[in-house]
Amino acid sequence: MRTNQFFAAVSGMLVLCSGGPAQAAGFYLPEVGTPGSVGTAGVINPTNSHGPDSVLTNPAGMVWMDERAMTLGLMGLFPSMEFDPDIAEAGGSDGGNAGGTAIVPSLFASRRFTDRWAIGVGLAAPQGGGVDYGSDFAGRYGATKVELLAFGLTTALGYRVTDRLSLGAGATIIKTTLNQNIAINFANADDGIVKIKDAEDWGVQPYAGLQYHFTDSIVLGLVYRAEFDAELEGDVKLRNLPIPAGLDSDIEVDWTNPQWAEAGLRFGSPEDVGWGFAVSGGWQEWSKFSDNQLSVDGFLDGGDGGVSTIDRKWDDTWYAGVAAFRNTGKYVMSLGVLYDSSPVEDEHRTIDFPVDETYKVSAAFGWRGKGIASYSIGATLYLFGDSKIDQTAQGVRFAGEFDPNAILFLSGSVRLNPHRRKSAF
Repeated sequence: MRTNQFFAAVSGMLVLCSGGPAQAAGFYLPEVGTPGSVGTAGVINPTNSHGPDSVLTNPAGMVWMDERAMTLGLMGLFPSMEFDPDIAEAGGSDGGNAGGTAIVPSLFASRRFTDRWAIGVGLAAPQGGGVDYGSDFAGRYGATKVELLAFGLTTALGYRVTDRLSLGAGATIIKTTLNQNIAINFANADDGIVKIKDAEDWGVQPYAGLQYHFTDSIVLGLVYRAEFDAELEGDVKLRNLPIPAGLDSDIEVDWTNPQWAEAGLRFGSPEDVGWGFAVSGGWQEWSKFSDNQLSVDGFLDGGDGGVSTIDRKWDDTWYAGVAAFRNTGKYVMSLGVLYDSSPVEDEHRTIDFPVDETYKVSAAFGWRGKGIASYSIGATLYLFGDSKIDQTAQGVRFAGEFDPNAILFLSGSVRLNPHRRKSAF
């Protein structure tokens, strides 16, 4: 196989994000290991004015809280994703459960330093996931293994304009790391392997929020997150190919993380005894992500600069959900459901990023401990569509669907309120 054929094989199939635990709405994760985000399917996020995770979910909510608060969270992701091939021209296995278990920590802290001003910081994983189909997978010429790791440091400021209106703004600094393996097709020989290794970048996503408190228990929340560019740089490793050893290359992978707008309305507060409920909805411009560009410097550039553009043919997405909660004075319980549309039609879906529409069901339970601590546990179940695939990669067709296709999020958190006046959740 000639050099430019190597490059064509890689550029035609390069994954730009994980197709695993980050499927819903592309790869943004509204679950950040806190009871409000996990236990309501993210529905309560825009109207969050009771938890320090408002630093990330809506910074305008920080000014309505106690003077100081901190939440420590831990979230586990447990996927069950298995491809059921109907067509496999190159043979191979179904890949088994392709999703990988992950444990993700989070930390949020806020401080209201005057009646009108508040500041906060947070650590969380706003993106991420992975798939591992194995080297004998039926769709190995599209991808065999993909891993996307992203972790963000957030800082935000909130300001109370009036007794009803508050504004907030912040920025999340995100480090993204991408790894991927692709099999290379030699018709009458063993497969070669191309590995994209440690492609990394730092990016900044600014965001802003608004909350209007019509009454003490009726809250409107608006949040906008700007787009930001990811320009990952890493290495391409070549294995089991008929070329001299050591002829590796450098690679740059570019895409745009889309802008995101959401709105929510909440009736009641998890901090007040009684029932309450919330609704929210949003839009994400995944069509902006659709065009992905990569460039290769080294053996794979084929002497022509090694630049390629991939059009994933993605569309914008929307989502909507509803949640209910109850505070008994000793315990706080919540339930939430949400629907998230698919960014891609069946005919354009690829094995490296098999996203589809998502149904979420969630619940959480919180209780107040001794002293300044409160505790909570929560769960969210992602139920994806069947993610039908009909793809031809390197001249080989494979087709099928995912069954089962789900992810379970389990979380636990501890909240510390040195100046707590109410039961915290």
